[in-house]
Amino acid sequence: MPDTEPITHFPLMVPGATPAGDPLEIRAPFDRSVIGTVDLGDAVVVEGALHTAARLFEDRDGWLSPAQRIEILTGTADIMAERREELAPAAAREGGKPLMDSLVEVDRAIEGVRLCVETLRTQGGAEIPMNLDAASAGRAAFTRLEPAGVVVAFSAFNHPLNLIVHQVAPAVAAGCPVVVKPAEATPLSCMRFVGILREAGLPEPWCQALLTTDLDVAGTLVSDPRVAFFSFIGSARVGWMLRSRLAPGARCALEHGGAAPVIVAADADIDTALPLLAKGGFYHAGQVCVSVQRVFAHAEIARSLADGLAGLAVELSVGDPTDAKTEVGPLIREAEVTRIDEWVQEATDGGAELLCGGRPVSTTCYAPTVLFDPPPDARVSTEEIFGPVVCVYPYDELDDAIERANSLPFAFQASVFTRDIDTALRASQRLAAAAVMVNDHTAFRVDWMPFAGRRHSGLGTGGIPYTMRDMQVEKLIVIRSREL
Repeated sequence: MPDTEPITHFPLMVPGATPAGDPLEIRAPFDRSVIGTVDLGDAVVVEGALHTAARLFEDRDGWLSPAQRIEILTGTADIMAERREELAPAAAREGGKPLMDSLVEVDRAIEGVRLCVETLRTQGGAEIPMNLDAASAGRAAFTRLEPAGVVVAFSAFNHPLNLIVHQVAPAVAAGCPVVVKPAEATPLSCMRFVGILREAGLPEPWCQALLTTDLDVAGTLVSDPRVAFFSFIGSARVGWMLRSRLAPGARCALEHGGAAPVIVAADADIDTALPLLAKGGFYHAGQVCVSVQRVFAHAEIARSLADGLAGLAVELSVGDPTDAKTEVGPLIREAEVTRIDEWVQEATDGGAELLCGGRPVSTTCYAPTVLFDPPPDARVSTEEIFGPVVCVYPYDELDDAIERANSLPFAFQASVFTRDIDTALRASQRLAAAAVMVNDHTAFRVDWMPFAGRRHSGLGTGGIPYTMRDMQVEKLIVIRSREL
C-alpha cells in the first residue's frame, strides 16, 4: 500500500438532501490518518429519506418486480467481483481487519448478494388445504410473500462491507425500500456498496444511506411509524433501547455480542483444536461477536492447552492491516486498547496467570493475550472483551463446565471439542447457545445458516434466507369457485 491514500468524500446518499454542518472525518484505526469524509444529515434529511421510502412502498404499481431485483443483485455481485482487489484493501484500512481476512469478507459479501438471488428464486408461499369439510368446500387457498415495508438498518463497524450486505441486500431482494445508517467509524464500505447497487440499476430512492448529526436524530429514524422492520447490529445497551422506541407493529432483528464459551474435553484432539481456538480468539483482534473468549478445559489438559495457545499467540504478526503478512490488526479506537489493558490488569491482580501478551503494542494495537484461570468475577470472565484476549479455565466435571459456560446473560455461539459422541451431544444439548460447533471454533459461520443471539445477545435470526423472510409478510388468498 502507498504511504498516503487519497481522501474520498461521500455525500449523503439521500435524493435531494442538503448536508448539515461539516463533513465527518473517517480515520484509519491503525494510524489514525484521515481516509475519507462523509456528509451528515439532520432531522430534515431523515424526514426526507423516510418520506421517499414510504411513498415508494405505497405505490404498488412502482414496486420492483422479482425479475428486476434479480437483475440488479446479479449485476451488483458481478461488479463487486470485478473490484475485489479494490474493496478488500479499502475495507482493511477502514475497519482494521487484516487484508487476508478482508479478502475473505469481500468474497463472503459477494456470495451473500448471490445468495439473495438464489433465495429469491426458491423462497415462496404455500398452498393451504381446502375442500376438507363443508365450510371449506369450493375453495382454494394459497399464500404469497410480499415486502413488509420500509426497512431501517443500523450497522456495526467490525465487518464494514459484509454486515451491510446482510442488512441491505435482503431488503432489496425482498422488495423493501431501505434506509441504512452504517457505523460512524466505518461508513465508507457501506457507501461504496450502495453506489454499486445503484450502478447495477437500483433506482436511488430504493436504497438510501446516511450518517446523522447526532444520536437524537438517529433515534427518530428508528421510532418513526413508517418503519416496518428495524435491523440492528451493535451493542446490547443500544439495541434494546432502540427496540423500546419502535412504533406499534414494527418488527425488528437485533444482533449483539457475547462471551463465547468453548468446552475442551480431556479426550479432545489438542493439535487440531489449538489453531482453531487461536483463529477464533484472535481473528480481527477479537472484535467479533462470537469470538472465542472463555475456554473451559479439563484439568488434565488445561495447562498444556493454555501454553499451546499462548505459543501460537506470540507468533501472530500484529500491525498494519493493509500489510498482507499481518494477522492481527488494530482495535477500532485507541480507547479500546486502554480498556482492554485495564481488564487484563484487573484479572492478573485478581490471580489470573498471564501466559502471553497483556500489553499494548502501540496506541492502537494490543498484543494477543492468553490468561490462565482468571477470577470468575473479573470482567474478562463476565463481560464481552471484544479484544484479542482468550481466557482458559480448568474444570473437573463436564456438567460444572457447562454450568459455568451458561452463567452469563449471553447466549450466541458455543463449541465443544471431544472425540466422544456422547460428550458432544450432552454439551450441545445443554449449552445455552443458539448454535453449538463440535470440534470447531465459536466464530464459524456461513451466510446461509441461521445466526442468532439469544438472551441479552439479540433477538430474531440472521442469515440471508432468514433475514429475507423477516422482511416479508405472508398474505393469504382464498378463492371461492363452484369449479373447485
